[in-house]
Parts: sequence; structure tokens; C-alpha cells
Amino acid sequence: MNLLKQRSETGQGIVPPTEAQTLLALMHARAEVERLSEREHLFSTLMGAVNAVLWAFDWKAQQMIYVSPAYEQIFGRSAALLLADFGEWRNSVYPDDVEYAQQTMLDVLEKGAVEEREYRIIRADGQLRWLSDKCFVARRADSEHGPIIVGIAEDITEKKQLEGELQRLATIDVLTQSSNRRHFFECAQREFDLARQYASPMAFLLLDIDDFKRINDTHGHQMGDQVLQRVAQCGSSVLRRGDLFGRIGGEEFALLLPGCQPDLAEQIAERLQREIQRLVFTSADGQRFGVTASLGVTYLRASDTDLSALFARADAAMYSAKRLGKNQVIVG
Repeated sequence: MNLLKQRSETGQGIVPPTEAQTLLALMHARAEVERLSEREHLFSTLMGAVNAVLWAFDWKAQQMIYVSPAYEQIFGRSAALLLADFGEWRNSVYPDDVEYAQQTMLDVLEKGAVEEREYRIIRADGQLRWLSDKCFVARRADSEHGPIIVGIAEDITEKKQLEGELQRLATIDVLTQSSNRRHFFECAQREFDLARQYASPMAFLLLDIDDFKRINDTHGHQMGDQVLQRVAQCGSSVLRRGDLFGRIGGEEFALLLPGCQPDLAEQIAERLQREIQRLVFTSADGQRFGVTASLGVTYLRASDTDLSALFARADAAMYSAKRLGKNQVIVG
């Protein structure tokens, strides 16, 4: 600047000071624009690399004001449409979860943040996905502006599927795909309590495969496993909606029939007995054989104060069926 001033004073200057200042300002502005452009590019790159939807919502305007690139990947929908119309978000939420998703959005206004927020969405291609959508208030409402809510939504579908599989494995008998003993009796206890509370009928059945040890000894344990699987399929085939069926021992199964009158329960037991009797198996050496089962049936009585009372009567009836020749249904 001093050189420009001197040259101007001697008459040799060709660029007036004001023009020089303007030029320097333009050069500075250009450099600043370049730096901002680099920062914006870096920000866009970072947002594109994050496998989660970052979003910002203007509560007063009821408008989404920012959504990161991951939105289109996870939701399979246009970000431009979402920014133009917040109704796009509501339309993407699974119908059964809309009320919950909207209520938790309201909760964040009172609490400041909601971190435990999970709901399902339907992608544009019809896929059902689970989201963990944490959100918090970034700016409180004032006299001029409403609150701004920001959040991060992650796709947790695989995590939910794993949780579901672990839950399934914890409640089923892996061999027969029926309820395991613990899960069966947990569910049966709940049904027993409801039946007692509302004085509704209920039946309890126990089934034991006849001579199962002989089947294992003669044809091998692999064939014995097939027998268990086929008997379990017969049990599942006679169930009504709401009935419970499970494997509670080696070759022993149980059925709980809520709301079932005695005559219908006996019909179900007899049908199950016939279905098992129709089964035909072929061993590794070509031998064909069948199996039978003994069943004990009982019903809820006014004097029953615990589920174990039904179990004991059904168990006694089942062993009576064994002593009386097997392959029959005894009511206890």
C-alpha cells in the first residue's frame, strides 16, 4: 500500500488507492469463498459418509429444514419431497407406529431430549425397516422463532432381527420348533390367572409318546428326533387361535386350551391321538413303523388355586392311559 501511495504521489501510479483497496477486497472475498466452498464440500462429504439420517425440524413452521444424504438410502424416498412437505415423513412411518412417533416428537419439547425412540418405517420399495431416532431441542422457542428439533435416525433392522432370533431361540425347543418348557409354563400361568379372574373355562392336556425308548434303541436317535418333530407337527395342527403347545420333556408335550369347554377339549385330544396314530416312518434299513401316544386331559376347577393342580391331574390321567394299554385318552 505504501508503494502504491508513493507512486501515486509522484504521478507514476496507474491504480488509484480506492481501486487497489477494492481489488484487495475482491481477492480476499474470493479466497474466503474458496475456503467456504472447501468447508461445504468437506461437510457434504462427511454427511454422505455417515450411515444415519441427520435432520432438523422447524416446529413452528412444521417443516423439515435439513436432512442428510442418508435419508434417501435408508428411507428410499426423495429428500426434496420431504423438505417440501413434512407429510412425507408421516406417510413413511408404519401405520401402527405413527401415533407413538408423533407423541415422542411432542415429548422432546417438554423433556429437551428423547433418546429411547424406536419405530418402523416402510421404504418406498415396500421394505419394513426399524429406526432408532434420537432427537433433542437445539433451540428453544422465543418471541420470534419456534423451537428447532434436531435428530439422528439409524437403521437398526439387523439389530432387531437378531434380538427377535435370540428371543425365539430362548422360547422354543430347537428340535421341534414348539415352545420349550419354561416358555410354555410362563404363558400357561398367564392364561391360568386370566381364566381364574374371569371364571372362564380352560383345558390342560399332557401327551407322552408310547415306547419312545424302544424307538431310539431300535431305529437310532436320529429317527427318534424325526418322530418328535412329526408328533410336534401333529400337535400344532390341532391348535386353535390362542392355544398353547410345547415340548416339556424328552418325549412329553403339553397343550393348554383357554376358553375350551370339556367336550371340545376331549374332541381335540382324540383328534390329536388319531393324527399321531396315522404317522408312518421308514428307518434307515427300510423298516416301516408307526407310533402312538397316551394323553391325559383335565379342566380348570373352581377349587384350583394354582396351575400345578391341573398339571398333576393331567399327569395322573396320562399315566393311567399308559397302564390301561397306551394309545388312548383319559380324562382326569
